[in-house]
Amino acid sequence: MPRTDDSVVDGTPEETKAEGQTRTGNSILALDLGTSSARALVLTADASPVPGALARHKVTPAYGAAGEATLDLHNYVEGLLGCLDELQQNGHLTGITDIVLSSQWHSIVALDNNGAALTPVIPWVDTRSVAAAVGSDFDEHAFHARTGAWLHRLYWTRRIPWLRSLISPAAYAGLPDLVLERLTGVRVTSVSIASGTGTLDLASGTYDDEALAVAGVSAAALPPIVPTGWTGALSAEYARRWPGLVGVPIHPPTGDGAASNVGTGGYDESTAAVTVGTSAAVRVVHPIEDAPELPWELWRYRVDDKRAVTGMAFSAAGNLHAWLTGVLRLQDPEPFDVEIGSSRVVAIPFQAGTRPPDTVPSGSGVFFGLSFDDTAADLLAASLQGASLEVDRGLRLLDGLFGRPLEVVLGGGGIDASAWWRRCLTATFARPTTTCSEPEVGARGAAAVALGLSPAPGGETQKPVAAEAERVDLLRPRYEALRALAVQAAPQLKNPGELL
Repeated sequence: MPRTDDSVVDGTPEETKAEGQTRTGNSILALDLGTSSARALVLTADASPVPGALARHKVTPAYGAAGEATLDLHNYVEGLLGCLDELQQNGHLTGITDIVLSSQWHSIVALDNNGAALTPVIPWVDTRSVAAAVGSDFDEHAFHARTGAWLHRLYWTRRIPWLRSLISPAAYAGLPDLVLERLTGVRVTSVSIASGTGTLDLASGTYDDEALAVAGVSAAALPPIVPTGWTGALSAEYARRWPGLVGVPIHPPTGDGAASNVGTGGYDESTAAVTVGTSAAVRVVHPIEDAPELPWELWRYRVDDKRAVTGMAFSAAGNLHAWLTGVLRLQDPEPFDVEIGSSRVVAIPFQAGTRPPDTVPSGSGVFFGLSFDDTAADLLAASLQGASLEVDRGLRLLDGLFGRPLEVVLGGGGIDASAWWRRCLTATFARPTTTCSEPEVGARGAAAVALGLSPAPGGETQKPVAAEAERVDLLRPRYEALRALAVQAAPQLKNPGELL
């Protein structure tokens, strides 16, 4: 993918504006760059999906015994372009006024001197890296406060040294940077995507000197960071292929976690968004200026030029539900016969370990209190209750950080799949929750960030049942005590960077 440097002045890309174009439509084209699929869909002007205007390219990472997880870059990008062809064939690429992108965070591709890829896309699920080489004066707490990241294998501070130990790259880019380059001819990144590399100074929105030193590269080896208001335009190569997109502004990508938060309705510091997919997260979007001091247990990335997102992620969520329903051969994936807050069985959901800064590895899940009269539904309910209590730990940290109990919106496929789990989360949080009725929260959020929209959840509000909230409150001390036992019994990793 060749780089076009004509649009870069003093290392900063200039804004690319469409000339001589009069836009008469009111639709938004959203590109969603996920780990399991690449998708293109059309949204209305208020960021609601247009029925039937969605095309999907399935993506299957290649896994290996040494922790490999890679995506074929050529197949990924060509599949995404094929999604645009499908929308074109069905008449959905007319009246498009803006193109927005939501993308997985943390991916990396090594490039040669000509900008050609030397490696596949290495997404967040790949566990290969090397330990970061730092001096005795390195202060990881100060580093974490400044970058929002730890020295963890998710981040480029460890991935770049590992890649340099294998090959000799000239530059590095993430998947969304290369997709944007393919469409516009210019390789740039957004402050949101750059924050997911772990090399960004969050306050300044520029690459962090100490992070670059740990990675062993200069800023020139990474994509230039453009402001949120920058736009590119479709290169001449695609003018005949998609004539309706000629001159349409293409906005910088938003990291999927930030996009999902905004798309769910959690777009300011009054609201925490809880999203449940394969994994789960609880996050709050807030102004970057005068941001509260970042606790060691939480991460922080950027949404755009003015906002950050602070939160906690959890490795066991929808994957836990899917695994149990399969292993236990449950016909009904809803444990409706089990009381929320039941203390008969307590599950500590460490099957996939814990995220940093904790040091519990995968394979550490525990059930306490099993008896012969327990059923498969009891085990499922205990696991969903345990996952809910884990998310509640993050929510309580965020409550404390922002000085008040936050409003809560729920979103994601896991939320849609289980009414019992929604009720359990509501009881565990001991406050009302609003379920986002829009499934396309990433695309919706990317459009909202790019165009300054403030989408409402639009779903039902559920109040906690008093008896259920009381049972969970009584269960919480026992859960915390048993969780501490599980942490103590689990093998502790000396290097938390190996955690999922």
